[in-house]
Amino acid sequence: MSADFVYLASGSPRRRALLTQIGVPFQLLTVTVDESIVPGEAPEAYVARVSVLKAATGLTARPARQAAPVLAADTAVVLDGKILSKPTHAEDGVRMLRELSGRTHEVLTAIALTTARGVQSCLSRSQVTFRAIAAAEAQAYWDTGEPHDKAGGYAIQGRAAVFVADLRGSYSGVMGLPL
Repeated sequence: MSADFVYLASGSPRRRALLTQIGVPFQLLTVTVDESIVPGEAPEAYVARVSVLKAATGLTARPARQAAPVLAADTAVVLDGKILSKPTHAEDGVRMLRELSGRTHEVLTAIALTTARGVQSCLSRSQVTFRAIAAAEAQAYWDTGEPHDKAGGYAIQGRAAVFVADLRGSYSGVMGLPL
C-alpha cells in the first residue's frame, strides 16, 4: 500500500464513497465506540467527542508498523437543540420527519484526524430546511428502507432530496464527511 493514504475509522458507506469521489486512498478500520449521549452534553461537544474517540480507537487498531493517519467523523441532526439519532423503528422515523417538516434544522459533522503526534479536529455546521412533509410521504419514505440507519432519519443524497427546500453549508457534510 502507498504511504499516501489514510485509515478510515468508519462503517459509513457514504464516507467511503466521498473519499473515493475525491481520490483519497484509504483502508477501512473497524472500530466500536460508545456513542451514547452524555446527559447535558451539547450537540457540538457530542459529535466532537465521538469523532475523536473513533479516531483514537482507530489509531490503536491500525497495524503497528503503519504510520498513516486515522480519519474519523460523526454526524448529528439537531432540531431545537436536541439530537435526532438514528430511528429505532417506523414510528420513530416517521415522527422525526414530521418534526423536521417545514422547519430548518442543523446538521453537525465533526471530523478528527489522528496521528502519533496528536489529533486535529474540526466541526462542519450546515442548516437544512425541509418543505412540508405529509404523514403519508413520511411513511412512504420510511418504507423505502433508506432512512433506517441515518441520523435524523433521512439521507440527503437519496430520496429525501425532494424534502430539501434550502441548504446552507456543506452538502457533503450533511452526508457525513465535509469535503
